[in-house]
Amino acid sequence: MPSGVEPSVMHVRCPDRLPEGTYRQVLEILADLSPVVQALPPSAALVELRGALRYHGTGARRLGEVLRVRTISLLGVDVRVGVGPTITVAATASGQITAPGGVLAITPEHAADWLAALPVQALHGIGPRQAEVLRDYGIHSVGLLAAVPPATVQRLLGGRAGRAAADRARGIDPRPVVPRALPASASVRHTFDLHTLDGASVRAALLGLVVRLGLLLRGRGQAARALTLTLKFAGGTSWEKTRRLAGPSAHDEDLRTTAYQLMDAAGLQRGRLTGLVLKCDDLVDADQVAEQISLDHARESRLVAEAAMDRIRAKFGPGAVGPAASAMFRRVS
Repeated sequence: MPSGVEPSVMHVRCPDRLPEGTYRQVLEILADLSPVVQALPPSAALVELRGALRYHGTGARRLGEVLRVRTISLLGVDVRVGVGPTITVAATASGQITAPGGVLAITPEHAADWLAALPVQALHGIGPRQAEVLRDYGIHSVGLLAAVPPATVQRLLGGRAGRAAADRARGIDPRPVVPRALPASASVRHTFDLHTLDGASVRAALLGLVVRLGLLLRGRGQAARALTLTLKFAGGTSWEKTRRLAGPSAHDEDLRTTAYQLMDAAGLQRGRLTGLVLKCDDLVDADQVAEQISLDHARESRLVAEAAMDRIRAKFGPGAVGPAASAMFRRVS
């Protein structure tokens, strides 16, 4: 097949409920195929292949097969790969592949006919309620949707959604693949049932956020360079402050120390709190953080205990070890 008619967009679907760390590894494998990768969390991605086809000197279907071989051999994960001339065609194609995986490539000259034969609910971007509305009016296939005047589709589905559905049924989708990695931040929040003054209950809630955030970071294989605390008050006002950590970390002890420093900096007296938000900023891969040699045996013991508690939570659920356990170990170690 001449390279001029090669499809240039790849849509990748990973298994549902894929751990975020494994999903990130899939994205890294995609980046080896093409520099233009758009993450679609929690388990999908888009890849622009136009430059990659020339670089690798092969076809789009072949790159999809290479991707499957790499994810299976390196991660034990199979993926569904759709390739097409547009995002809509590629994403629709990947949705037509049955689990656990496979590759379906649709060439530009066959895209319209291929779409036309599909049931209307198979078109990427058509939700269950929209498909139900279209079927109620006798529009059961993508081909029939393409034949309906766009103004009619807009009346049925609404202006913007109707325009998009009418265009995509005709194979029209000018959206580009926009390089986008996973967000470089992570946040957790707590809302108080009643307006609460600073005290034991607020500190306990903050400790709970620290443990949740640390567990999230360690599960992702990330470390934070900065921590931001946002306090929300009755009446809709808020207070926010960011403090950098002494070094990149995902350990509860380091996050807790910085979080308490932020809370102390707020200087609360009679402020009635309605919620807390704790966010890690400027995240880095944990593999990039150098482990410093420490002569603090108590800290080393706490880190060993933290790893043990992570394993317990992974096996029995996040609630298996409460936040108080971490703080209690810190006091007795």
